[in-house]
Amino acid sequence: MVTLQDYAPASAITWCPGCGNFGILQAFRKAMVALNIEPHRLLMVSGIGQAPKLPHYTRGNVFNGLHGRAIPAATGAKLANPELYVVVIDGDGGAYGEGLSHTLAAMRRNVRMTYMVHNNQVYGLTKGQASPTSDAGFITKTTPLGAGQPVNPLTLALASDISFLARGFAGDIEHLANLLQMAVNHRGFALVDILQPCVSFNHRNTFQWYKERVYKLDEDKSYDPASKTAAFAKAQEWGDRIPIGLIYKEERPTYEELLPALKKTPLARQKLDPRQFAPLLDEFM
Repeated sequence: MVTLQDYAPASAITWCPGCGNFGILQAFRKAMVALNIEPHRLLMVSGIGQAPKLPHYTRGNVFNGLHGRAIPAATGAKLANPELYVVVIDGDGGAYGEGLSHTLAAMRRNVRMTYMVHNNQVYGLTKGQASPTSDAGFITKTTPLGAGQPVNPLTLALASDISFLARGFAGDIEHLANLLQMAVNHRGFALVDILQPCVSFNHRNTFQWYKERVYKLDEDKSYDPASKTAAFAKAQEWGDRIPIGLIYKEERPTYEELLPALKKTPLARQKLDPRQFAPLLDEFM
């Protein structure tokens, strides 16, 4: 039986005191324990930033790559060994800025993995520049006259035929942990956009600001997460009311299920004979 101690912090945590990342870390650990996933069966893939430090503060297999390039590495790992639980951890800059093309491709392909995006609407590691999701008019060092129109990751995801979309809040750990369980169990690509206050560089979208606005979709019995039309409407709510919870879900084949090379057994278990590539190499001689 997996316990929280199995996912105890592996090193000293260097996030700012009060950072929303602490709540996300707690929710993640709770979700892994509830799913009874042993750390050796888990692969966490991240890039560079404050959010991608999360794998260092818990336990499991870890791959740290370039900023915004976590999804390609995670895709390769999942294709090589579909038996792994693959969770990608990123910030709004890496996910919706530098790595947006990778994010959109993984959604469309429906690679089975969970994408946890810590969305604090600012670049925290590099000291407070505007990010792709910063609110319009947000004043930073790089936007002294105010940021422009932000990216809406939820509408982008729905337009890219994502099969699982949810939004959580770092200030509600139990609710977020339940969303992460659902995401990991989903057969396909699951994006969990997490509203994560940055206490150092974003004094607009604070814990209190969110608590006055977020509401849970699961408390609305009339909402149907299987309706893409309804999901689009909820995805565009921002300001006075912000929905959190499961926004959209559908079942369809995963990318790896459609690959003939994986039909018999995972690549990680297949025995490869280098001589089988000789005829191919001969064509280039």
